[in-house]
Amino acid sequence: MVRRRIVGGMTLVEVMVAVTILAIIATVTFSGFNQTMRNRAFIEEQTDRAHVIRVALERMVAELSMAYVSIHVNPSPQLQMMNTCFIGGRGGRGHRIDFTSFSHRRLYRDAHESDQNELSYFITDHPEDSSRRVLVRRMQNRIDRDPQTGGVLSILVEDALDLEFEYLDAVTGQWTETWDTREMTRQPNRLPIQVKISLTVVDEHAERQQRRYVTRAQPMITWGLNHSVYQTN
Repeated sequence: MVRRRIVGGMTLVEVMVAVTILAIIATVTFSGFNQTMRNRAFIEEQTDRAHVIRVALERMVAELSMAYVSIHVNPSPQLQMMNTCFIGGRGGRGHRIDFTSFSHRRLYRDAHESDQNELSYFITDHPEDSSRRVLVRRMQNRIDRDPQTGGVLSILVEDALDLEFEYLDAVTGQWTETWDTREMTRQPNRLPIQVKISLTVVDEHAERQQRRYVTRAQPMITWGLNHSVYQTN
């Protein structure tokens, strides 16, 4: 009598079922891992974006808090080599502010610079893509005759939609959207006691695809510097 030897193993159907189950498990695992990586990238992108905006606003607040104007101007226009100002109003792409400040820091030893500078903040077109807008900071490390021009432009926030400033007048107790220390009919030689800053940026993940950030700055020197007036007892 011939006995048949039974060899243990898996049939082709069992192998196919096992491979199918393994493929399903691998697909589910990879999908979950891939979704986790996408969520991480999204959170990092949002965090980096918020950090850039927060740093830009903090810089604006710090520099506006050190703004100043001086009443010492040569009466002859031909001899005026330096003019200070604090000018705010609506520009081409929103509000714009130009002011002189004590916020400059020398980066090089023995540089012929002081802590005074010219600063501007405004919205303009992106230098490489005119369909996008950016928040720009203009800085000149020396104050000249025209404190609204010159200097170096640097982008603070990309994809910025709007920039608004409001100024609290200590004399009237009212908020205004314009300020001009050069005009005798405006606010000659005095600064607002508070500056409200509103920045609207693009947010592709928001319901209305934009987000608004609001903060305030408080200038420490609200009256024009006058070193020729002394109080005597």
